[in-house]
Amino acid sequence: MLSTLKQQPADKILALMAKYKEDPRPTKIDLGVGVYKNAEGVTPVMRAVKEAERRLVAEQETKSYVALAGDPAFADAMIGLVLGNAVQREKIAAVATPGGTGAVRQAFELVKMANPTARVFVSNPTWPNHVSILKYVGIETVAYRYFDTETRAVDFDGMMADLSEAKSGDVVLLHGCCHNPTGANLNLTEWQAVVDLINDKGLIAMVDIAYQGFGDGLEEDAAATRLVASSVKECLIAGSCSKNFGVYRERTGILMAISEDAASTPLVQQNLNFLNRQNYSFPPDHGARVVTTILTDPELRADWAAELEEIRLGMLALREQLADELRKLSGSDRFGFIAEHRGMFSQIGTTPELVEKLRADNGIYMVGDSRMNIAGLNAETVPILAKAIVEAGI
Repeated sequence: MLSTLKQQPADKILALMAKYKEDPRPTKIDLGVGVYKNAEGVTPVMRAVKEAERRLVAEQETKSYVALAGDPAFADAMIGLVLGNAVQREKIAAVATPGGTGAVRQAFELVKMANPTARVFVSNPTWPNHVSILKYVGIETVAYRYFDTETRAVDFDGMMADLSEAKSGDVVLLHGCCHNPTGANLNLTEWQAVVDLINDKGLIAMVDIAYQGFGDGLEEDAAATRLVASSVKECLIAGSCSKNFGVYRERTGILMAISEDAASTPLVQQNLNFLNRQNYSFPPDHGARVVTTILTDPELRADWAAELEEIRLGMLALREQLADELRKLSGSDRFGFIAEHRGMFSQIGTTPELVEKLRADNGIYMVGDSRMNIAGLNAETVPILAKAIVEAGI
């Protein structure tokens, strides 16, 4: 049986990580992996996480299973963080998941259960796992225009034209903030237009929000998701704690499903519980309990929010420094978009050949579609990257 298995395509980002590790050059720069790093190249454990874990070790009395949906307190805390008071709690069903990826997978499974003929419209480009999981689950995927490689901004007219082709019951997958991989985001006026189109055509909104707090601030980054959730009849939201809490390896995520009315919530919740049972039974709890401890303790929450703000401002400073360096070296403002983008990523809009040239000539590693992780830089490596980009003719 096992001999009949077929070779699966290699994950491009993981392959890039392997190449980076093998590169002996001391000046190499890793801009490929989608993980936050500080100026020393370390993904730190946040202060509030350390303290929450200390308390858990001291106080936790059992490692028994939690509920199929996870700890209800985690759901309440995350719903409050992401949605605030935008939606009545009684309309929201939720389950804890193994990371944001688990939430995305469960959402797609729920879509297929509820409407096997639904298509999912995804931005071009999008996080590669979106398309990979949809293909594996067996859901038809339709790409909509999103990123203009000339302006390095959102191609909003193209996006709206493509979404206008969606049919009632189709799903529109949206990035809540800090679009991955481009870093280019809709403004709230554009978000409202998308909401209006979704309502006019009877579409289902799905929001993947993985970087809340990395863009313009915790509340600001949640604004679009709250607008969508409060304005449409039904909505799915996949949330991740990996980035803003730095608990990557704890696999801490949540799937929220918002119904048109509270009477539908028990049925939706039962189906979410069922999906958890089929895929992994009980979700992981350690990261979820750490996050809950932080969000429900005023002192810890304030310290977490302060450290997250330091991280956010640090990435903005790197963006501005890189845009300034490129402006000086190129004699033009064609890279000004880097300072306008938000989150960890920017897609600089060049060819795979020039991306490979950066790697071969300068030891600069970024994904072939020219997505680079801003958090992989520091004040000393920004000038090196800027010089390499200009010399490569990008």
